Amino acid sequence: MPDPAAIYDYIIIGAGSAGCVLANRLSEDPSVKVLLLEAGPRDWHPFIHMPAGLAKLVGQKGVNWNYDTAPEPQLNHRMLWWPRGKVLGGSSSINAMCYIRGVAEDYDGWAAQGATGWDWASVLPYFRRSESNSRVLRHAQDEREFAALHGGDGPLSVSDLRYTNPLSHAFIQAGQQAGFAHNPDFNGPQQQGVGLYQVTQRDGARCSSAAAYLKPARSRTNLSVHTGALAQRIVLEDGRAVGVAYARDGKTMRARAEREVLLSGGTINSPQLLMLSGIGPAAELRGHGIDVAVDAPDVGQNLQDHLDICTLQHSTRRVSYDRVSDATIAFHYYLRGRRGPGSSNIAEAGGFVRSRHAADARADIQFHFVPAMLDDHGRRRLQGDGYTLHACFLHPRSRGRIRLTGTDPAGKARIEANYLSDAEGHDLKMMVECARLSRDIFAQRAFDPYRGAPIFPARSDLSDAELIEFIRAKAETVYHPIGTCRMGSDGASVVDPQLRVRGVDGLRVVDASVMPTLISGNTNAPTIMIAERAADLIRAA
Repeated sequence: MPDPAAIYDYIIIGAGSAGCVLANRLSEDPSVKVLLLEAGPRDWHPFIHMPAGLAKLVGQKGVNWNYDTAPEPQLNHRMLWWPRGKVLGGSSSINAMCYIRGVAEDYDGWAAQGATGWDWASVLPYFRRSESNSRVLRHAQDEREFAALHGGDGPLSVSDLRYTNPLSHAFIQAGQQAGFAHNPDFNGPQQQGVGLYQVTQRDGARCSSAAAYLKPARSRTNLSVHTGALAQRIVLEDGRAVGVAYARDGKTMRARAEREVLLSGGTINSPQLLMLSGIGPAAELRGHGIDVAVDAPDVGQNLQDHLDICTLQHSTRRVSYDRVSDATIAFHYYLRGRRGPGSSNIAEAGGFVRSRHAADARADIQFHFVPAMLDDHGRRRLQGDGYTLHACFLHPRSRGRIRLTGTDPAGKARIEANYLSDAEGHDLKMMVECARLSRDIFAQRAFDPYRGAPIFPARSDLSDAELIEFIRAKAETVYHPIGTCRMGSDGASVVDPQLRVRGVDGLRVVDASVMPTLISGNTNAPTIMIAERAADLIRAA
């Protein structure tokens, strides 16, 4: 039995994009005692807060879980690297800060699949509540339509980039020359088109969920934050979650939750911890010698991710970020008020397009343009100057799963993404379309002043068969895994529409793993929205 100091109303496992939101919102009530557990360290590293530092975070193992998938059968049996944040703020502390919500049809689709209460009309107020958009603050009177869709006083700062590279503007011009409209707001009335991303930044610095939500709440005496705390299992008594066992400073500790345990470990760690706690597919649990508390076959299933293909081109002009020195970045950023290249999110421009293969009215391809050569997530440096266009298919049909590799909580789960495995071959066809459109955009006259030799692929005239070989050899994740604790109204779903784990009282999952299907874009803003709405559901219980 824990001592009185280790008894809380709520215990939140994981201080990532969702966990920091919950910690803030639940601790607003001074009568409620909240414990937030995070396996990683504090978000002290300066590369976290300087936006362009994300390129340096690639090698910072102390803030990254550094996952690898199992060998992927459709991708030449390669093991793909999956970086996920292991630090206060989670992946919002290491991502490219693109603020994208998706479109109304994504959330209406969730509701149609049984996620009652998660339709667009229901979730929009939570997007607006979370957001403090700099354009609303500047132009609320002049842009009423913008203000109707965006928030102006939420914790999460969303702003226009302070600095953009000329190559990013060349991309936007090239996209228009290729037939795509210019779009100044991907979260506005229309998502489709090309333009600059808005980013989760405040005054030129990264605004992670830790900066937005946790930092303002840290002084509250009813909120305890334990870093370096690895959850080992959820403690169950008589069908109810009553606490958490976790390792910290070489000791196994326990904390008790009088009201609820809230699992916000993310798409990989949340199903892993459920299974380690006896909640999951009975046969798999027994195979690892784990006592079955709840036979929940769908735990770990329904894994989805955006697969991405990068097209790289040399630049004949030295305008890219490839050779911008650290000294130049630091001078402009630290001595000129967080300005210059250091304030760039690197993936400055992009777009959403509806291809000829689109199944509905939504865009089905997303672009992220990088004014630098980006190979293997930036882990492999290339010589010279160049630029990169990421392209991903937004609505994949392939499904993967998360499985246990053993009973050690410190061990990594097995990630079987199963990219390009759909029986119809639609995902592969769409990836070929992604590569073709990328090539077409790079061929536009806006790139004439910069266009050097192609890098990947090495020729610009590849056939579809050759593009398939290129995709199998080079495609990677664009960091949007979801779905492994699927929300729904059917009995097979892991959580119900109130995010309560089926078969267990006092336990909810609140993170990207509850999404039934991928939204049309980046997943960080929707994850924060989920936590905002979850806080209301929890307080109303």
